[in-house]
Amino acid sequence: MSSHDVVITGIGLVSSLGEGPGAHWQKLTQPGFQPVLDAARFAPYTIHPLPEIDWNLQIAKRGDQRQMETWQRLGTYAAGLALDDAGIKGNDELCTTMDMVVAAGGGERDEAVDAAILAASESRNDRDVLLNEKLTTELRPTLFLAQLSNLLAGNISIVHKVTGSSRTFMGEEGAGVSAVETAAARIRSGQSTHVLVGGAFQTEHSDMLLGYELAGYLHRGPWKPVWQRQGSEGGGVVTGSGSAFLVLEQREHAKKRGRKIYAELGPVVSGRARRRQGELNSGIAALLKQAHLPDGDLLTISAASGAHVATAAEKAVLDANPALAVRAFSTLTGHMKEAQFPFAVALAAMAVDRGVGYPVFDATAERPFEGAPNSVLATAIGYHQFEGLGLIKVA
Repeated sequence: MSSHDVVITGIGLVSSLGEGPGAHWQKLTQPGFQPVLDAARFAPYTIHPLPEIDWNLQIAKRGDQRQMETWQRLGTYAAGLALDDAGIKGNDELCTTMDMVVAAGGGERDEAVDAAILAASESRNDRDVLLNEKLTTELRPTLFLAQLSNLLAGNISIVHKVTGSSRTFMGEEGAGVSAVETAAARIRSGQSTHVLVGGAFQTEHSDMLLGYELAGYLHRGPWKPVWQRQGSEGGGVVTGSGSAFLVLEQREHAKKRGRKIYAELGPVVSGRARRRQGELNSGIAALLKQAHLPDGDLLTISAASGAHVATAAEKAVLDANPALAVRAFSTLTGHMKEAQFPFAVALAAMAVDRGVGYPVFDATAERPFEGAPNSVLATAIGYHQFEGLGLIKVA
């Protein structure tokens, strides 16, 4: 045990299951709980939609809300939940010295502008001139057809006054892994004493689904649990809207504040496998060795997306270790891209804190876990690239 150990003192969660760690724990530990699904709006694709959210609870100014797209409001809201949970929100001294690491995508595209450009191009041959006209008259001040990824961190700074250093990672699940890995490394090295880290993803936007479907990743037809989508029609990904933010601290810093510690964040390891050369299975196995897993049964929170190749490889490697009792939480929340790994770490920390494992989410592919989890493994194998693992331990 060291004063520079990384501990988790705040959790902010939003998904189709509700908001906050309490609501998620209640539903995820309820045997036979059925996911919240919407199979009509984007048929033939199913999504896990957001619940009703009163944005005013964490974003007080309506002007701030209006200038954010939903994905930014979602991340800013979950960040506020995490800061509240850690007893940091509203404390100017702690907020101004707090660093931030965010995992974010390119944001929601302006579909109206996209459609206008395409429609006008049908009757004009000077398309280079047309494009310049539209880009100079229709774009928002972000200078992008979507929204800049670092605007999420910017809005968290504005709304919650978190004004230490800030960095943003892009790259889907890998961004979430890199964000947590970087935040933890800063604390262990003494560069930071407390860090806000997390990500957000809003899938209820047709351009978000298009990105998956262009490569054939989206699951079609009746909904199935993550592990049962192999070989099904289309791809195996069912997306969900959600956000996860964590407050990470040096152990000594948290103790001085007298804050509750959920769990300790142990090794976070990441890498890339040359998938086209068949190295994904061996790459995941190598990461498991680097994580220095404890002996005995180990509850494992998997961020598996359902994507056929990645999920099949992850399942094969995890099944080869009989000590791992795996739970694929995307079965109940959907795949949340950049927020996947922070969400997995949050769920793992909640299990360690409460001393109880989650029931099986899919009785056909997951085995029961007995006893109190002293450590929990969190995995995030990217649906098309990047791999990461993290070990969460009793503090």
